[in-house]
Amino acid sequence: MVKGGKKYLEAFAKVDRDNVYSVAEAIKLVREVSYSSFDGTVELHLRTNLDPRRADQAIRGVVRLPNGLGKTVRVLVFAAGEAARIAEDAGADFIISDDEGVQKIMNGWVDFDVAIAVPDMMRHVGRLGRVLGPRGLMPTPKTGTVVPEDDLAQVVDETKAGRVEYRLDRSGNIHCPIGKVSFPEEHLNENMAAIMSTIRRARPAAAKGLFVRRVTLAPTMGPGIKVDPAEALAMETA
Repeated sequence: MVKGGKKYLEAFAKVDRDNVYSVAEAIKLVREVSYSSFDGTVELHLRTNLDPRRADQAIRGVVRLPNGLGKTVRVLVFAAGEAARIAEDAGADFIISDDEGVQKIMNGWVDFDVAIAVPDMMRHVGRLGRVLGPRGLMPTPKTGTVVPEDDLAQVVDETKAGRVEYRLDRSGNIHCPIGKVSFPEEHLNENMAAIMSTIRRARPAAAKGLFVRRVTLAPTMGPGIKVDPAEALAMETA
């Protein structure tokens, strides 16, 4: 028996739990079953057959969503001198260029969504692993958040526009936002296609059998909707 409030039960009743929906059907339905009073986020959840304990299967990377995320992304950049000026001109919300700023984070300040660093600042950033690492905020080359000065402006701009990270968690799952409930269906479809095509290309050579076993779309508040994994994996960006 399904338990929950009246709004949840009404939303839950719209979803056939035994059905696997097409991408188009799922995107349409996920907007209908959202019952939050605010503009919720549509989340994409993937259950893979990857083993996160194996380094050759722990995939991680970034995707630039063609239609953004529909929210303000607060970007912090670790940079000094000319690189700091470039970051400021590109629209970075916060810039840390000295030990005082690093100490502020060590004291617990993490009021930002993404951290980017130029390589020569990593000697300072390395001290912040215990604070930023567990929050998924540590700059790394693998996620494209440690970048040379020449690429800094572009990365800051893309991040604020909607550049999201995907990573395999300890349970072998991947979770990514694909936009807001208020987005047109075609925008959600395009964002989902960007993520799915990127993850498909990132499939490790060591992966065996069915790479993605289950695909689910869900709003911030509302039930999950199962999506045909084969169709989802075949999605291509325009």
